[in-house]
Amino acid sequence: MKNLHLDLKTLSTLSRVFQPQTLLLLGLFTILLFIPNPTFAEVFVPLHEYLGYFDSNGIYTVVGNVKNENNFAVIPTITVSVIDGAETISKTIKHVPLAVGSEIPFKIKFPEIKSNIPVLVNPELTFEKTIKDEIPIQVLYDKTLIKHDDGHITGKIQNTGNQTIHYPKLFAVVHGYDRVLDITQNIEFIEKIEPGEILDFTMYPDPSITEDVFYYSCFGPVDMSVVPISVKKNEGKFDLRYDSPGTFFYDAKYDERGTDLTIRSTNSYPFPTYANFEFPPISGNEKFSVTLNDEPIDFIQSMDQMGYWHVAFDVQPQSQGILKISGFDEGLPPDMPLVPMWVKQNGGWWSTNQIIDSEFLEGIKFLVDTQIIEVSTLEKSSQSDWKIPSWTKTIAGWWSEEQISDDEFLIIIKNLIERQIIVV
Repeated sequence: MKNLHLDLKTLSTLSRVFQPQTLLLLGLFTILLFIPNPTFAEVFVPLHEYLGYFDSNGIYTVVGNVKNENNFAVIPTITVSVIDGAETISKTIKHVPLAVGSEIPFKIKFPEIKSNIPVLVNPELTFEKTIKDEIPIQVLYDKTLIKHDDGHITGKIQNTGNQTIHYPKLFAVVHGYDRVLDITQNIEFIEKIEPGEILDFTMYPDPSITEDVFYYSCFGPVDMSVVPISVKKNEGKFDLRYDSPGTFFYDAKYDERGTDLTIRSTNSYPFPTYANFEFPPISGNEKFSVTLNDEPIDFIQSMDQMGYWHVAFDVQPQSQGILKISGFDEGLPPDMPLVPMWVKQNGGWWSTNQIIDSEFLEGIKFLVDTQIIEVSTLEKSSQSDWKIPSWTKTIAGWWSEEQISDDEFLIIIKNLIERQIIVV
């Protein structure tokens, strides 16, 4: 009943906007939506939250919502098929890890659809077990949560956990008076949200359905990009992802050298938004540049905690054109190392006194939290209790200079943590 409780709080907030009799009908409708169906699997896509429509650019769009009612986290894989005349077009998304008792929407575009009456087939869903804590981001259900006359919603989110969340997004299901209309997300680019921090968010539905929006529900935070693209590069396959509310990117191609990526873009929203591309490094020394229709645009290049590049930039209202990201190294990425590059880099800096103990220990704590280092009896301590003897700088130096392997370093650090020589 978690979703029901969530929606009732939303209804309470919206009561400042709607008449009481309208809210009564809406509450009854919401209860009906969330009556458990005994035929559902424990990981499923509710069919009342699964639909296709033509967006404001005439692109056939399929939206849905995956729910996990297992007592373990999962990585869901969703296959969506659409019958277009005599042809069936299928697309598959391997979604982000889904924590226990949580849900995550998805949206897939089908620019290949040519007919006006495509037939949407029920989704196929598989999943694999994984380890994933619930993302500690909550919507504040107070007077700041407002649905506006033009159909968009504004509000605030808060990081209620004790760790920084990088690149978070917030998804929601958009409802009309009698049916689900769309899946949407916040339009602000958020690089990170610190523990306890409160940030504003704004959501807009597709312009084709703004007049029919009644309320939003099933707010679900996500901490990574979710739209995958596979592109041929140097006789191999290069996988990348992007996150962009309102903007759709397609027809991605690399040049013959594999250094320039071109991709078509279209933003149907009448307001500015952003795009955030994520891809694995080849050398880790890439320097990118970005143009739209051959005109340079401002962007931010950064590397996340797992060692993936991010290229983020603003997208202008109702814009379209050819985006080019240049600066890729030739060839394909090597296998990503078990230990992220930034942790190893911090080890080298710490060994030469370029950073303080706590900055290096942030990396060690990350390895423990993500179970790269598995310590079964670890008691969590506050940052003020952290400690690490100075002689371990020699080990970190050997590791950064590749005199010992990642596996050897991890074994040494695991042993020191279990003996409480290192405290994190």
